[in-house]
Amino acid sequence: MPYDLKKRLVVGLASSALFDLTESDEVFRSNGEQEYRKYQRKNQDKPLDKGVAFPLIRRLLSLNKLNPKDPPVEVILLSRNDPDTGMRVMNSIEHYELGMMSSPM
Repeated sequence: MPYDLKKRLVVGLASSALFDLTESDEVFRSNGEQEYRKYQRKNQDKPLDKGVAFPLIRRLLSLNKLNPKDPPVEVILLSRNDPDTGMRVMNSIEHYELGMMSSPM
């Protein structure tokens, strides 16, 4: 059965808006992709700093507490990052307890 989004507020957002990837981007620009990936793996368990959209997304996701069985807000995270950065982003989502990874399907 498909996940019904008809009665939900669906927000698409870049991972770089949710989290501040400035430091990571500097490593990429200065040292290249391989060093960037090493940097992300080394810091995988270090939460990323909050980005400009973090407060808004946290508030929107708090609305899901009103009806946890049928949450009204769905956030779709968009990213062109490599898997190493993706893992760090997912770990940061868990660290901040955003509740973005537990969609019923």
